[in-house]
Amino acid sequence: MTAPQFWIAGAGGVGREALDTALAAGVPVTGFLDDRARGTTVRGLPVRAPEDLPAGARYLVGIADPAVRQRLAALLDAAGGEPAVLVHPRALIAPETELAPGCLVMGGAYVSSSVRLGRHSQVHYNATVGHDAVLGERVTVYPGGNVSGSVRLADGATVGSNAVVLQGRSVGPGAFVGAAAVVTRDVAAGAVVVGSPARPLGGPAAARP
Repeated sequence: MTAPQFWIAGAGGVGREALDTALAAGVPVTGFLDDRARGTTVRGLPVRAPEDLPAGARYLVGIADPAVRQRLAALLDAAGGEPAVLVHPRALIAPETELAPGCLVMGGAYVSSSVRLGRHSQVHYNATVGHDAVLGERVTVYPGGNVSGSVRLADGATVGSNAVVLQGRSVGPGAFVGAAAVVTRDVAAGAVVVGSPARPLGGPAAARP
């Protein structure tokens, strides 16, 4: 029986890193889905429009922006696609951890015990997620990000490169933790926080005690 096709949505940087992850894991990739590059080839693979995904094909959205990830996933689901989980062989996934469909875990990442990753979440290379953390849908942890134990990252939250979210903190929906920030207090929905300790960037206070 022929294995279903596997497509990566997005032919930019994260999409190509997803391809690297697939190659390392021995997962054959059929091509990319990207409106901007349709009709070309990237890394020797054809690029089609997202709506051209064959029904029943597997896919992974290799795009960092959570809102774009949401839109593309909805389009590909409507086309009959099946979101796949892609994990680099040099990532460590501890026991009792759940990865929902569409998750991407890159090389060098460590996802600890009893963690839950929601649909279409991404843990980039050399990032860590501590025990009992819960990541909602379309969460992004950029390279070197450190999410401590029992942290809650709501849908669409982003943890920047080398940022730290301390034990038991929560980051609200759509919030963005800037690179190298240290989150010592909960972060409100939609807030952008920077620095150590992390504080809201412009506008009213978005972090609460």
